Amino acid sequence: MSRKFKKGYFVQGQFVAEGSELDLELKRELKGGSDEPSRTELKRESDELQKLGESLLTLRADLMAKVDLPEKLVEAVAEAKRITNFEGKRRQMQFIGKLMRKLDEDAVEGVRAALLEQSQGSAQETLQLHLAEQWRDRLIKEDDACGEWLQSFPDTDSQQLRALIRQARKDAPATTAANVSQGLAPRQSRAYREIFQMVRTELSNSQSDAAGTDPLGEEN
Repeated sequence: MSRKFKKGYFVQGQFVAEGSELDLELKRELKGGSDEPSRTELKRESDELQKLGESLLTLRADLMAKVDLPEKLVEAVAEAKRITNFEGKRRQMQFIGKLMRKLDEDAVEGVRAALLEQSQGSAQETLQLHLAEQWRDRLIKEDDACGEWLQSFPDTDSQQLRALIRQARKDAPATTAANVSQGLAPRQSRAYREIFQMVRTELSNSQSDAAGTDPLGEEN
């Protein structure tokens, strides 16, 4: 069986394995004995902080308030939102990037966490909208759907829901050949829209209740 040799090189007759402490020490000596980041690393970090600063313009006010940022940076972000001139905005964004590079690591991580929380919230909201649309369509089309819904969401006003379903079915627009050929969506009734709002509200309330309950079923 052939022996597998480690990658490395020889220095003055001594074998130095790649990644070993001796290898790292020799490389530091070649760089002048400094552990400071290279220009490429500094540029990469600077670009990341610049983009992170630009993302602050999209951060919701409540999440921005949760991050411990210098007042000067908060004011700079607010000013950037007001600027409409392209060149003026570009200079303001460069200024924001400069301020971002002065933040300590805790503040930078706070910005990242806030942006992540916002993106996760947006994804959850989109999922909830799709779920509400699916339930609305089922409630109108399937007779058994109303019973399933009320079993899952017993706090729903059952009388109002059944009345809206009957009205939505009664008001359902006919699909004409002309509309299909032109790709036009049929105009939906008020009851159709109210069912969606009722379903969405119940889904949202259910999610809020779940968030306020621990695994043992006790409220936080």
